[in-house]
Amino acid sequence: MKLGSYEVKLEKKVNFTGWQATVISILAILFALFLVGFIFLQAGVDPLLGYKEIFSYAFVNAFGLPLTINRAIFLLLCTFAFIVPMRAGLWNIGMAGQLYAGALGAFAVAFAFGAKGALTSDLSAGLVIPAMIAGAAVSGMMVGAIPGLLKGRFNTNEIVVTMMINFIAFWLVSHMIKEGGPFMGSGGEGEGFKLPESIQPPLYQGIPFTIWIALGLSVLLYFVFAKTKIGYQIRAFGLNPSAARYAGISPFKISLLVFIIGGIIAGLAGYHYFATVPGVYKITKNYGDFGDLAFYGIICGLISQGNPLTAIPLALLFGGLTNGGRFVQGKLQLGFGIDYALLGVLMIILVAFQFFFRYRIVWKKMEKEK
Repeated sequence: MKLGSYEVKLEKKVNFTGWQATVISILAILFALFLVGFIFLQAGVDPLLGYKEIFSYAFVNAFGLPLTINRAIFLLLCTFAFIVPMRAGLWNIGMAGQLYAGALGAFAVAFAFGAKGALTSDLSAGLVIPAMIAGAAVSGMMVGAIPGLLKGRFNTNEIVVTMMINFIAFWLVSHMIKEGGPFMGSGGEGEGFKLPESIQPPLYQGIPFTIWIALGLSVLLYFVFAKTKIGYQIRAFGLNPSAARYAGISPFKISLLVFIIGGIIAGLAGYHYFATVPGVYKITKNYGDFGDLAFYGIICGLISQGNPLTAIPLALLFGGLTNGGRFVQGKLQLGFGIDYALLGVLMIILVAFQFFFRYRIVWKKMEKEK
């Protein structure tokens, strides 16, 4: 394409450095914030004031920061649940169903130990908490194995299967916690029973121990994909399934494995938010909101290019914006949904700017004709 005395063309990048990806992502964030500024202006609010309130509450405020970190832990686990199948070229759209299953598995263990209606000192945290974690992981694994098994054996569409399971798991949770359900709270308020204090995990500055699970998984997954044989097989299958099959890599084993791992991690996300976050400690009546929030893990996974370490700051950013956006909505009397608008624009721009991960715009001055 010609623009004046210049020829403009696109060149495909052979590779790009981490610093280049970081710069592109920062520019995308700044551009998205600039666009959302017009929403603030339309509402009669100075954009600089709006952003100051959002970021100060989310990342500085003594009450808001723990909320941000807890939300980021949840998003990070959901991101990992998406990344593992993604590296194999498969789409896990079932984080919601898997985390619902994880929450049910964790609370089923607590229920079996008599947590429903138990007194504060009735239960041993050292026994019940690890059992709840295992219950969440196993339940998420079982649900995650279904699309992996069907994909590997019958080559079914994993997107359709995982979406169907999401709906099934949603209504299963509803049956378990609503009136007459075994997990219904004692007050009959349409939500699950609350965990007694004895099995509410200890906190440090308002943060549960699950932060170490999330950070540990980020390092472990990075190592697995970069240094291990199974990580190489997953990546090879994702890049070229036919060549991987020719090299002896089993599509059935890879499909089943990545969805099992994804299900386990999503199950842990369910345990984290419903069993460890201060002020929750039960399956809440708005549990569906967290299923919807899990889909942000897809965006984090795509933007991070499947890198578990890069996903950490993204999850923290998204966690902060969801909390800060909801806070500023009330404080500055903004219309409902400013937090969703902010996240929506940010995610669209971040995904759009991924174009620059693969291509560069080259301007070349044309020689004047003699």
